[in-house]
Amino acid sequence: MKLKQILLIVAISAVSALTSVWIYGKVSGKQTAFSQSINGGNVPANYAGFLDGTSGAAEPLDFTKAANAAVPAVVHIKTKIAAKKVSNSLPRNRNNGGMEDLFEQFFNNNFGPQIQPEQRASGSGVIISEDGYIITNNHVVSDGGDGVASEITVTLHNKKEYKAKVIGRDPSSDLAVLKVDGTGLPFLLYGNSDNVKLGQWVLAIGYPLTLETTVTAGIVSAKGRNIGINSRQSQTPIESFIQTDAAVNQGNSGGALITTDGQLVGINSAIYAPNGTYAGYSFAIPVNLVKKIINDLIKFGDVKRPYLGVSVDREKFDAGDGAHVGEIAKDGAATNIGLKPGDVITKINDVPIFSWTELQATVSSYNAGDKINITYKRDGKENTTAATLKAITGTYESLASTNTNVSDQLGADLETVDEKTALKNNVEGGVLVKKIKTGGVFSKTRMESGFIITSVNGMDISSIEDLNEAIKSLKGETIQLEGMYPGYSGTYRYPLNMNQP
Repeated sequence: MKLKQILLIVAISAVSALTSVWIYGKVSGKQTAFSQSINGGNVPANYAGFLDGTSGAAEPLDFTKAANAAVPAVVHIKTKIAAKKVSNSLPRNRNNGGMEDLFEQFFNNNFGPQIQPEQRASGSGVIISEDGYIITNNHVVSDGGDGVASEITVTLHNKKEYKAKVIGRDPSSDLAVLKVDGTGLPFLLYGNSDNVKLGQWVLAIGYPLTLETTVTAGIVSAKGRNIGINSRQSQTPIESFIQTDAAVNQGNSGGALITTDGQLVGINSAIYAPNGTYAGYSFAIPVNLVKKIINDLIKFGDVKRPYLGVSVDREKFDAGDGAHVGEIAKDGAATNIGLKPGDVITKINDVPIFSWTELQATVSSYNAGDKINITYKRDGKENTTAATLKAITGTYESLASTNTNVSDQLGADLETVDEKTALKNNVEGGVLVKKIKTGGVFSKTRMESGFIITSVNGMDISSIEDLNEAIKSLKGETIQLEGMYPGYSGTYRYPLNMNQP
């Protein structure tokens, strides 16, 4: 009897085991079939909770070390602009496409002179030395015009406050360097923005919306972005932004973009904000450009720009396969090295160049006197040559030509002001800007149609002939146009630089 009971128990156990195996097989088969139907291929999807660390899943991300190391070196910058009488620029008709500075806006768009009350705003900055040098954006410390805020206060992460002074500014790159009287301050080390890869994790650190220190994470979405925002404050803008999806808002301007090992690879500068708030796209100035600009500002007080001496082929500005050469400048670094119009520059010192903006930013990260290797394509063949960068002095053949029409040079329809118009506007003469053409020199400024040019670098202008002669006589120097708008008081000035990188 006992033997029969034992055999019965064994039989029941065997049946149970076989049943379990059969049921598992059915369920497992259904899961695999479901996985394949989702993916449309032969690789099953992974189910949450089934991962054992050996199925190819990425290691968990940990940003704590980088964040804790970098946060003390990022500061809160508060500015005050004293009340003053201002003459606002005319409202611009060109849409900015949703691109916004990250700094609170100071001014409204009312016409004519008015009293601007005292203004207060805030941004961020990055300490780069233990003795108190701080990087930020130019628009953070600007007074909204050509000057700087009347008072700048820097607050460290530990709440300690300092009064800061501006050492130098560069509107072209939207960078500025401040100095506070401190010692033993925490600071960030420069990384290498050329090594930043698409899809790489980065952290944005700053003081958005007047909040305390805020850290957000995202990935690098693109490199070499030109969004046109620096043309608001400079005729010669330099833009080759690192684009990320790290959450960045107003007040983050001047803050740090760092890698997961805590190295500084960018200075946060702008966001895409069609509705005035962060929409998933933020833009940082690459640190390799930052280093050059900041070092010059500390050493010289301004930026010593290197000069390669090539201009862009504007019809192929956004070709995406390199920088297409339009013209070669006289007396530039590229004059005697074999480059020709139509060549496509693809590398500088083995750093890939995909666009004109990347060439501009890469060249700008070097110093005059530096020797660089240039890789370019001509007729489908790759070539390499070397050039020693010069300080900006060269001029383009097209600008030196006596046959070149000034309207074509500047990209505008121009007309000598008649006697009646001159009398009505209380000027002795001038040149009327009737229409500004897309892609021309004037289109990169805040100038509007209707502007009357009355002087160039202090030389009186009464006619188109005067304007043409004045521009040719300056031989590529920075040109300062001065004039007025009929119906509006005040003098308006627009700087032009006819040189290219």
